[in-house]
Amino acid sequence: MKVKILPEGVIKEIKGNKRIKELLKELNLNPESYVVLKNGEILTEDITVKDEDSIEIVSVISGGIEL
Repeated sequence: MKVKILPEGVIKEIKGNKRIKELLKELNLNPESYVVLKNGEILTEDITVKDEDSIEIVSVISGGIEL
């Protein structure tokens, strides 16, 4: 899957289907500090994203989402 990490703009290719919780752990990202979006919708940790998906992982700052 194509993963874009914001605000850094880093793009990573991750292989295989993964639950959001597993994906964040693999990327060494704290789930309390990031929101995962697919097509503008927030995904919860128990959702599985597929190999063909494109998602964004956005850093959350106090008061909202940092873009």
